[in-house]
Formats: sequence, structure tokens, C-alpha cells
Amino acid sequence: MPASTRPKILLLIPHLGGGGAERVTALLACCLSAEKYELHLGVITQAEAVGEEVPSRVLLHALGAPRVRAGAWPLLRLVRQLKPDLILSGMFHLNFLVLLLRPFFPRETRILVRQNGSVSSALDLSRTTRWLYRLLYPRADRVICQSQAMAEELARELRVTKKRLAVLPNPVDLEEIRNGNGHTTWTGSGPHLLAVGRLSPEKGFDLLLRALVAVRRDFPEASLLIAGAGAEEMALKTERHALGLDEAVRFAGAIAQPWSLFPDATLFVLPSRQEGLPNALLEAAAAGLPIVALPASGGMVDLLRGKPGAWLAPEISAEALAASLLAALHALRPGERFAHPFVEQFQLDRAIPAYEELIDEALHERQL
Repeated sequence: MPASTRPKILLLIPHLGGGGAERVTALLACCLSAEKYELHLGVITQAEAVGEEVPSRVLLHALGAPRVRAGAWPLLRLVRQLKPDLILSGMFHLNFLVLLLRPFFPRETRILVRQNGSVSSALDLSRTTRWLYRLLYPRADRVICQSQAMAEELARELRVTKKRLAVLPNPVDLEEIRNGNGHTTWTGSGPHLLAVGRLSPEKGFDLLLRALVAVRRDFPEASLLIAGAGAEEMALKTERHALGLDEAVRFAGAIAQPWSLFPDATLFVLPSRQEGLPNALLEAAAAGLPIVALPASGGMVDLLRGKPGAWLAPEISAEALAASLLAALHALRPGERFAHPFVEQFQLDRAIPAYEELIDEALHERQL
């Protein structure tokens, strides 16, 4: 299709190289059809338009705001200049900004927002957050949900009409993960536990530290690697010391390709109190890692309940997590891996066409 007739699609994220939500948007930028769409990627808090994660055919716009909420004017200026046919925003706090600015965007521009976390956890944050959700989310042409349970929660809690809700699988590059090279991360006999995620209260790493104390009573050489960065790092390190786990727990910081840590891990643990459907979990499943998780969302429960190689705790607590970890560790053979067939629905050749179908549907409505 000639460039002049291709719809302009503007994908928005805070920055490149972040967590699962950023990786989803970067994958969309890489994999959406360049023949069908003129693809643009806006990064709100990045100052330079460079990034190895996206191909050169994607036009990068680095807005250089110090934080997302300070990006209103540069984002508005970009949209007014670019006049995109459709905007897709990939994180809830950025979604707020986009929907707040919508009255100032070109009237024809369609807006899709992707809900990247648990709605119930977000609504618990503050009255202001709850009010913003209920005011702004109905302004979106579509709200993309990671699971049917999330869609039902949005409809119930935010009164978003069902016709504006779309359940789409997170795109995951299964081939890259399965063919990727790992490296030795642990010393000692193990077992070796791996957790990946932002260091924030809802991710539950404090629960995991307390659970590890119980695990080490049965497995004295058990160790834990936590890959991620965030505001809770110092608090978690303080708790690590208080629990006597200085030698057993390491913090690796943010890892661009968490699957490089998978080969030597005994299992993957997701200790979140609240969660959507995290890419870290799907990436671990793609690599065949045994999975231990707390029931952080309806979508996760639906995905993992009763599946071979997955141990889902009955409740959200350190005690329940410890019991599930112990059950898994006593059952697993050294180096055991699982097929996890449920992850196949997230592979690129299924997920990307689903996104393109939704984009085309929204663009068609624009023309009516």
C-alpha cells in the first residue's frame, strides 16, 4: 500500500527497555504490518530517538518528559503535528494522559488503550485513581484486556460497555525465548528460585522473602534471584537482612531479556498480590519452567489452575506461597521442564493478527 494511503498508527509507552508492558508495545512496533500501516512509536520519558528494540521502519519520537504526567504538552504537540489515524497506549497511567487529552486531539483519531494491570488493585490505590478510571476509560474507542476476567471486572467496576472491551492475547516471542542463550547465574546446589518484576508492593516480593525462610528449613541450600528494579529495593534488601537471607537472595536489577536467566532456574515464582497477566509468567512458561504463583487475578487462576507443572497457591499469603513452593520442590526432578501448551495462544503469529483485526475494526468505524 502506498505510504500516502497507509493509516498512521502511533504506539505510546513511557520508555523503551522497561517491563512487560513496554515489551508488548515494542513487539507490536516490530511486528505490526508495515505494508498496512505507517508505524510510529512515541516514548514519553526518553530524550533520544534511538532504540535497538524497534526496526528502522518504525519512526521513533522521543518526547523527553521527566515523567509521564509531565508529557502532556509534548504529546499534544506530537499528535497535532502527526495527525495519527489511531493511537494505542500501553500502560494505565499513560492511558489516563491520552484520554484526558483526547478532546484536544483531531476528532477522527481513534484511541485504543491497553490495561496492563489488575483493575481492582488500581482502584484500591486512591479515590483520585478510581475517579480517573471511571471518568476517562469510557472515552476510549476500545479498552484492550489481557483476559476475560479482566474484561468482566472493567465492565463491572468502571461501567465500560462490553462493545468497547476487547480481550487480546499478549504477544510473546516464543521462538526467541526458546532459542535464546542463557548463562550460569547461581552457585551452590540449589534449588534455585527465579522471580521477575518491578520492585513494588503489589508484586509481593516481601511475601516471597518470608516464604523462602520456610522453604530453607527443608532445602537449606535454596537460593532466590530477583530480577527487576523499583522503589521498594532498599526496603526489600533491609527485610532480606532481617530474615537472615543475605547469602540466599540476590537482586539482579532490571534485565532486558529475563529469559537469559531461565536455563539454570529450578522454577519460576510469581508472588504478586495483584496482577493482570504478566509477560514474565508467559515467558517463563514458554521456556518450560515449573511455575509457582499466588492467585493474583482471575485471569491467572483461569490460566494456571490444574495445569501440569504449575502450582497455584489457594490464597495470597507468605504461608500459602511457602506451602506451594515446598510442594513443587518435593515433586520436581532435577532440571524438569514442562510443555505448558496454554502459552501457544500468545505466540506472535496468533497475537499480532488479533491486534491488527482490532485496529482495522477501529479504523473502519472512523470512516463511518
